[in-house]
Order: sequence, then C-alpha cells, then structure tokens
Amino acid sequence: MSGTIRVDVPLGDRSYPVLVGAGARHELAAVLRESKLTAGAQRAAVVTQPGIGVNVDPGIGFETFEISDGEQAKELATVSELCSRFARSGLTRRDVVVGVGGGVVTDVAGFAAAVYHRGVAVVHVPTTLLGQIDAAVGGKTGVNLAEGKNLVGAFWQPAAVLCDAEVLDTLPERELRAGYGELAKYHFIGCTPQAARLIASHPPLAQRLAGGEPLSSLEGAELVTACVAIKAEVVASDETESGRRALLNYGHTLGHALEIAGRFDLRHGEAVAIGLRYAAVVARLLGRIDDDRVAEHERVLDAYGLSASLPQGIDHDEIIELFGRDKKAAEGITFVLDGPNGLEVVPGIDPSVLRSALERM
Repeated sequence: MSGTIRVDVPLGDRSYPVLVGAGARHELAAVLRESKLTAGAQRAAVVTQPGIGVNVDPGIGFETFEISDGEQAKELATVSELCSRFARSGLTRRDVVVGVGGGVVTDVAGFAAAVYHRGVAVVHVPTTLLGQIDAAVGGKTGVNLAEGKNLVGAFWQPAAVLCDAEVLDTLPERELRAGYGELAKYHFIGCTPQAARLIASHPPLAQRLAGGEPLSSLEGAELVTACVAIKAEVVASDETESGRRALLNYGHTLGHALEIAGRFDLRHGEAVAIGLRYAAVVARLLGRIDDDRVAEHERVLDAYGLSASLPQGIDHDEIIELFGRDKKAAEGITFVLDGPNGLEVVPGIDPSVLRSALERM
C-alpha cells in the first residue's frame, strides 16, 4: 500500500512485519494470504471490545468475539471463556486469531492464541496509540492477578501487526495521553542505528534516525514507526526479557504499582509518566544522574502534557510492598534506572531510598 511504512521484527524464521500508515488495517487479507503462519487459515476469530468500532476484513470466513470493556477484561476467566468460544465455533490450530483493539485486547487475544490448541497464529490490529507503539509488538501477552499486573502470560509472537494511523484520528485526548507516557519512555531508550535499519520501506526516515535525529522532531506515522523500530530492535536482541528487554519497562515499576493500587483513576500511560519522573528522582538520590537530567525528564513529560505528580492519598507502604511483587524483582526491589551509561536494570534498591523518592515527588 502506498504510504505504508514497514518495520520488520527480526526473529529468524519467526520474523514478522509491522505495517504503519493510513489504512494499514485494509492490508489484513493480503497479510493473511502471504504469511507462512496464516496462509492455510480457513477461518479467523476476531477478538475486540464493545465500542472499538474498527472493522476489518480477513478475506476468509470469520466470527467476532467481544470481551468485556476496560482493564477488568485482563483476567484468566476472560481467556478461559474465549478459548471455550473458539472451540464451540470450530476454530482449528491452522486458523488465526485477530486482535482488534488496544493493549487489553492484544494482551488477551494474544494469550488466548498462545494457549488454545497449544498455539494458533495471531495478527494484531492495534487501535490505540499505546497499542501501536508498545503493546501489540514484541509478543508479550498476559493477564492480571489481584496480586499484580501481567503475572500470568506467555511470549507469543504475532504473524503481523497492522498499525492504522487513521484510527488514531478518532481517539479522545485522554486515550491519546494513555499512549504519551510510552512515547516519553522511548525518548530515553533512544533509536540506535540497528533500529533505524529495520525501517525497510522508508529509507529517508531510516537515514534521519540513524543520523541521530531526535524523536521529538517526528510526527504521526513517522513517530509510531520510530517507536516500533526501537522496540523491534530491543525485542530481537532479547526476546524473552532475560536482560536488555527489561529496559522497555522504564517508568513501569511505580506505574504498575499505582495501577494495582487502583484508587487513582489513572490510565496506563499516565501512570508510566509519573513512574518516569519517579525513576529519575531515584536515580538522582543514588547519584546516577544529575539535576539537569531530572529536569530533562520533566521537560519531555511536560511536552506531552503529562502530569508527573503523585496522586493524592498515596500510601507509601503499600506502594513499596507492590514494588516487591514486580516481575523484575528477582534480587530484591529492582528498577530500570537512568545513569552514566544510559538505562540499566538496577537490583537490590534500598527501600529507604524509594521511600525518600516518594516523599520528594
């Protein structure tokens, strides 16, 4: 399709394309025909939520399966019910699941695809900014438990991801802000020359990024493409998050704790934004960065119109307890922190430092 930019996620024989641009969702039928993972599919299960309002045509027979609205859909019961409905509809292991929606849909649809018949192909059509730049790419799927976010899941790479810029034009401002926190995160991860080379179908953009052009200079589909390329390069270097991929969780430790505490009416990106500033404050207390670098975090967040203040009524003891349940906490409380060598995973952080950082927020 003219104007669609392709980014490849390079995973050997499991590599797949991410198509970014206006109308990208209309490539679904062609993608299903061309991918070796889906070429033999006779039926598609389209998983979505009420109110998404984005129609797709897989080019084969399909049935639509709605899951409940909101973050509460990310639970094991939803996956179990989806798999039962797949079975009753006659979906086979040679067919395909298509997730159409935001991060909740891609997480749930991807996890259901990973476990149904021990794995069926999945293609994602993310309809939110958060979904396009983060949730739909990289194969991490999962649901929440009462004890924490995304504690049950699987790595299950999609056969393709279609990021349609048209659907972003219809999103309300707060839904866009839900993705802005992730955009801010990518400013601090940065675009490497390797990531720039993954933008196979748009050499001018690849050259600009390889030359060090900042993400702040990009807009629209170019910005989505750059974020996808950064994530694709990180995922290719560490698919199952045994090392470098954990950097993609920058800002998420406090962000997830605020979401789990659940009393603050925060969207994911809003919580991550607060988590980015908090991580900078922790890094400053540990002597890893200076005041200017903390101020840079605040400038980036302000540019996206994101609040970086803790919500009223936060219980510091509860938040620190939740830090200990984070998936990264294998060697004591662990954060991704900025430092002289860029972002790094830092284990064993003293709770007193974390408490002091909360007080300074």
